Amino acid sequence: MTDKDKMERKKSFLEKYVKIIVVLAVVAGSSSGIFGAAISAPSMAIGFWRLTLGMPFFAVPVLLHQREQLKAIEKKDLLWTFAAGAFLFGHFFSWFTAVKLTNIASGVVLAALHPLVVLVVTVFVFHRHVGRRPVMGIVLALLGGVLVAGLDKSQLSSGNFKGDVLAFMAAMFMGFYFVIGNEVRRRVAGPPYVFLCFLSCWICFCIGMVVTKTPALGYSAHDYVLLVGLTLVCQIGAHAVFNLCFGYVDSLYVSAWESGESVFAIILSLIFLHQIPTSWEVLGAAVVVIGLLYYNYCTGLEEKARTEIRGNK
Repeated sequence: MTDKDKMERKKSFLEKYVKIIVVLAVVAGSSSGIFGAAISAPSMAIGFWRLTLGMPFFAVPVLLHQREQLKAIEKKDLLWTFAAGAFLFGHFFSWFTAVKLTNIASGVVLAALHPLVVLVVTVFVFHRHVGRRPVMGIVLALLGGVLVAGLDKSQLSSGNFKGDVLAFMAAMFMGFYFVIGNEVRRRVAGPPYVFLCFLSCWICFCIGMVVTKTPALGYSAHDYVLLVGLTLVCQIGAHAVFNLCFGYVDSLYVSAWESGESVFAIILSLIFLHQIPTSWEVLGAAVVVIGLLYYNYCTGLEEKARTEIRGNK
């Protein structure tokens, strides 16, 4: 089997099982809270090492085997790719800083709003049709996220205002990062896009380390071990996979499922931290799952209808 045949086989596998792969990537990404809570290093250092450790996995294969594809990327797409990396930097830094300044309930609710950003941009900027029933599924999933947070008004309002603003900004950054990735991946192959996007994010963290005078070394061995785990599971297993999937599935689908991260976070917290979920969290998780399954079912019906229309032409 030639290298070209292997690439085609890999692409067809990703295209065939892309929706399942997105869900698995969300499960991987949901562990970031556990890693973040256990790492004592500051937010800027966490992001810096997360990108520094992950970059070789993307840089080496692309620079060795796909340099021609890199050269072929148009200037417009290159600029948008670097913009996506900058938004990813904004998301990482805002989120890791937010959870240090506000309570988790406020942070989870606000940071889960990115599907609304993707929805607004998809409809009003790119003028693409989104059915009423898929939107209902997204809204139901977001309401479930509110239930997961507990619906405790005093708890939600007790968060530090600055932290709440940063959590909301994390959602905005995530939304734009997803939208840009979805558009650029229509024209740019997955590996080169992932490499350039993460390169942009890494450069932003390097500048941030210098500006904030955050030390890169001097943390505990425990922190560095956890940073390696964070890189492998969340950076490679989640964000890299999201970007590769954008070539085969819409950003709204990825964003909708990513909003269900809180459900998997509850399960992982129960397994690794032995944190027993509250009744509100169990109820909210059930609502999130129902909303996401309904969204997935409705989008599947719309895709089937579009396929039948194209087949009849």
